[in-house]
Amino acid sequence: MRGGLRDLKRKDALYGLLLISFLFSFCAVSRVSASSSSDDWPMFHHDLTRTGHSASTAPTTSAILWNYTTGHVVWASPVVSEGYVYIASDDRNVYCLNPATGAQVWNYTTRGPLGSSAAVADGYVYVGSYDRSVYCLDASTGAKVWSFTTGDTVESCPAVADGYVYVGSWDSNVYCIDALTGTRIWNYTTGGLVESSPAIAGGYVYVGSVDKNVYCLDALTGAKVWSYTTENVVQSSPAVVGDYVYIGSEDNNVYCLNVSTGDKIWNYTTQGWVDSSPAIANGFLYVGSWDGDNNVYCLNASTGEKIWNYTTQGGVNSSPAVAGGFVYVGGWDGNVYCFDASTGAKIWSYATQSHVNSSPAVADGVVYVGSWDHGVYAFGTPNATTVASSSASPSPSPSSSPSEQTTPSPTPQPTLSTPAEIIYPVAAAVVVAVIVAVALMLRRRKQIVIKI
Repeated sequence: MRGGLRDLKRKDALYGLLLISFLFSFCAVSRVSASSSSDDWPMFHHDLTRTGHSASTAPTTSAILWNYTTGHVVWASPVVSEGYVYIASDDRNVYCLNPATGAQVWNYTTRGPLGSSAAVADGYVYVGSYDRSVYCLDASTGAKVWSFTTGDTVESCPAVADGYVYVGSWDSNVYCIDALTGTRIWNYTTGGLVESSPAIAGGYVYVGSVDKNVYCLDALTGAKVWSYTTENVVQSSPAVVGDYVYIGSEDNNVYCLNVSTGDKIWNYTTQGWVDSSPAIANGFLYVGSWDGDNNVYCLNASTGEKIWNYTTQGGVNSSPAVAGGFVYVGGWDGNVYCFDASTGAKIWSYATQSHVNSSPAVADGVVYVGSWDHGVYAFGTPNATTVASSSASPSPSPSSSPSEQTTPSPTPQPTLSTPAEIIYPVAAAVVVAVIVAVALMLRRRKQIVIKI
């Protein structure tokens, strides 16, 4: 009798382990099927620490997959999330585009031009506008969820972390806003306008200000932890990697600071303003320098030693993107450049019709970038999806209405992954697995009782 019960307990334990294994396997499969297979670029400079580095494959050709024309200059940088491209334009619109064809899915019109790059998180798009507001839009439809009004222009690119939106404003403040409700949690007032885009790492917010300072703030309270003073305006956005914060200044320097104390580790001096935001990859730093210098630099991230530089025909405000062993960046000379990340050798360049201040985004083997010629460009090698979709009708013209509105296009609305797409299959699996496990255990008990 006792031996039979011991056997039953062992088998019950085995059934329990099988059930747990099944659930974990199913959850893993569900998550994979609900998410994009590409390495997304969901915010300015790729991630919360603003590294500008993607694990995506990257094109070695300047072949254009498509070019979408907006109604005005495109300062902002594209972002790519869950299979869609989001881009803001000075024509007052935020656009959602199909990444294979460039066809417009939706656009939302604000009351002012947009120089802020969007951030996409949890099914929402967050972006700042010259109308002094930060917007939260539904990523699927473009419908406004909420807007938060600051005291001046918002050109800073939002960062979304742990349910909060962090962004700077020309009213000299850095704001923390509740991501769901648009309610202000805290604000920190600097001594000048904040165009720099916050980086978030280890529970802290890192950001520059026109008051010449780089700040480290507590992400929960907004309390200042430290600040480092440069010799001129800081519009560059920081990149945080390990123990270091990297940032440029209009005093012609790139700085490496200690992440905990703000102490300077090293600085590298160029011959022009450094408004470009550094990209960090594989122990190297990549950054552009403004008129009077016109170079793209590669520095040793640990020492600041120059590895290579490439001289363009104009200043470089664009922030480099690194992927697949290549560096992509735009120039005031109107070119989009691709360099070998190790040597600085130019792989290709493409001439747009005007300045390129927009910073490239790389996702799923495609480079996306905007231009002052009003265009959004996608560079890469056509694949089966692109070829099959090449017969799509031209993108509709953007709305010219100055009022806030959402204009759907005939293109089908995107189907973005939502928590429900993961929860429902997993819940069903749980129910089925529990029923099977209980049935097996009851059957086994019945067999043992009969034997006894």
